[in-house]
Amino acid sequence: MDKKPEIILLGGGGHCRSCIDVIESEGRFEIAGIVDSFDGGDVANLFGYPVIGADEDLPELRKQFTFAFVTVGQIQSARVRRRLFERLSELGFELPVVVSPRAYVSAHALIASGTIVMHDALVNAGAKVGENCIINSKALIEHDAQVEADCHISTGAIINGGVNVGAGTFFGSQAVSVQGISIAAGSFVKAGSLEKGEL
Repeated sequence: MDKKPEIILLGGGGHCRSCIDVIESEGRFEIAGIVDSFDGGDVANLFGYPVIGADEDLPELRKQFTFAFVTVGQIQSARVRRRLFERLSELGFELPVVVSPRAYVSAHALIASGTIVMHDALVNAGAKVGENCIINSKALIEHDAQVEADCHISTGAIINGGVNVGAGTFFGSQAVSVQGISIAAGSFVKAGSLEKGEL
């Protein structure tokens, strides 16, 4: 059996734990370790994976590893995830698309690099999801919707058909969008809300 390619994960918080579970379930990569700025505590050993460096060690880590993934979460702002994604790209890391085997992504949908589609999420035909996004557990991206870069579509959220979600948006758990609307870049949509957007 061929050896799986190794991948390093940037960020050792709660979102990283969920990403580890998806990456392990998908089975394409061997997790080499976590890159995190903090020293000690829970981050020192996450589900058995060691911390192998901090952000400043990335140039050296690039000499050893080809694949990397941003595992910092996103609520108030996409700035940290965007900065890390750009840093990895500048260093020449490959940022794969990660899809849970329990998710459904249509063969007619497009998912860009560095995006994760988590357990039981649905991405339907004609949908486009930009780079460095989180499509969280049980989220629905309906037909012909477009989710731009650096968005977090939270657990159980529903993006209805033909919706455009602007870059860097946080779309809260169980929130629902009206179909065909545009949601401005950098929006914060509260959990459980009905988003009518800019028609």
